[in-house]
Amino acid sequence: MTTPTLVIRNADVRTMDPAAPRAEGVAITGQRITAVGSNAEILDLAGPSTRQIDAGGATVMPGIIDAHNHLRLGATSPAVHLAAATNLEEIHALIAEHVRRHPSIDWIEGDGWNYAAVPEGRPTAQMLDAVCGDRPAWLFSYDVHTVWLNTAAMHRFGIADTGEVPFGTLERDADGRPTGWVHDFAVKGIHPEGQRVLAGIVPGYHVDAQYRRVVTNLRDAARFGITTAVEPQNGLDDVALFTRAREEGELRSRVVAAIIHTPNDDRSALDDIAAAAKQYADDRFRLGPVKLYIDDVVEPHTAAMLTPYANAPGCCGQTFWPADDFADLIVDLEMHGLQAFVHGTGDRGIRTALDGFAAARALHGPRDTRHQIVHAECLSPEDIPRFAELGVAACMQPRHCAPDLVADWRANVGPERERYGWAMKSLHRAGARLAFSSDWNVAEMDPMIGLYTALTRADLDGNGAWNLEEAVDLDTALRAYTVGSAWANFAEHDRGVIAPGMLADVIALSGNLHAMDAVGLLDTHVTHTIVGGEVVFEV
Repeated sequence: MTTPTLVIRNADVRTMDPAAPRAEGVAITGQRITAVGSNAEILDLAGPSTRQIDAGGATVMPGIIDAHNHLRLGATSPAVHLAAATNLEEIHALIAEHVRRHPSIDWIEGDGWNYAAVPEGRPTAQMLDAVCGDRPAWLFSYDVHTVWLNTAAMHRFGIADTGEVPFGTLERDADGRPTGWVHDFAVKGIHPEGQRVLAGIVPGYHVDAQYRRVVTNLRDAARFGITTAVEPQNGLDDVALFTRAREEGELRSRVVAAIIHTPNDDRSALDDIAAAAKQYADDRFRLGPVKLYIDDVVEPHTAAMLTPYANAPGCCGQTFWPADDFADLIVDLEMHGLQAFVHGTGDRGIRTALDGFAAARALHGPRDTRHQIVHAECLSPEDIPRFAELGVAACMQPRHCAPDLVADWRANVGPERERYGWAMKSLHRAGARLAFSSDWNVAEMDPMIGLYTALTRADLDGNGAWNLEEAVDLDTALRAYTVGSAWANFAEHDRGVIAPGMLADVIALSGNLHAMDAVGLLDTHVTHTIVGGEVVFEV
């Protein structure tokens, strides 16, 4: 055997390989894992030039495969972060302090506000005008599905009493006037048409600003042990951001990039996506999945529900496609050999997506399509077994169910439906493949926070745990972040498991995950991130 270039020893290796689930050491030669075994076996392979990493008894595991990470989002230009605000007065105070610290900014850009912090959960421009003055304000909600504008921003965009904008849907008052609340941003605003408009107006959307975000997020991904990041929503124009990062040595983690397709896009766009998927298809950067939205989100009552919202009688939300049209689209995707990532949060939205997959299967017969339903927040129990039956992955974000984030969500769906909110354990027991992720920048990128929340369903102070019937154990969560996400992205042949022949995508942690309680996860960090045998991050 060729002398390893790197060995890790004195570790609690959790391989995710059922044939050999635990070991003490790993040997890496070039880009691949060449041996897994005891300390003696691994050290016997090392030579004078072999680098050795002593894990000190801590966990070593496959690199995290973050199955839903918006690498193009987040704030790198001066921005006000509003996640800590619990009411409008605190939002005003944070904005005022931001303006004081950055007196020369042209725009007030911000993110993270929670619907529960806004009166009646319905933001208006007038709520911002006094504190923002003549500066236009562009403020994202924490889920990046809603944008809050002040009057100056509406003027800057040319928003009048009539008409629409290309980056979302304008909420209007009883007289038909735009209120400053723009929803459906994640569907329309991250679409290439919406991005082009924003790039010419909002500083944070200029191409250079977008590239800075990608580089910053890739560096953070390496720091958090994410060896593969799945960027779930791009236009073909955005490919240039990742090829530039690769050329400049910034593509530390592997990237899978999905391309968005909306009801307004011509079906011929699938031909272009399929062609691009053939062009970009190596293990470092791959295109191919297609991002679809079947509905929006629960908090502003725009997710599609089977029965009316508990606090909005008569409102069931809506799907972006009629059911038959969506099923026809899935058939077309499969004919192009393309995988679907379907954003689905409401129980009717999720059922419509599953019905579409079932219609394609009835026509094509069983295929290894591995379509994903992303988020899968509010499930009808009748639909839980269908994930496994149809070979559909549940791409879920454990942090999303934290009690400090879901007050409005729970009030909207009501107590009966919340029992199957983020039904991770029920899906797992029913044989569904779980693929966990962060959904950065909607939630923290750090997978330790996701692991903690999957186990506790509590906030970061350990309070407010709810629906513990759907909490999962540590091993289930670890598999969902590794081999589960690998399978969901057609990558299980070379990553997600520590075994000879696999790509050497390995991380070492600061402690032994199986020797601590859930709270200890929050104090655990990555000490080494190895991608393809190269140490891309170390403390």
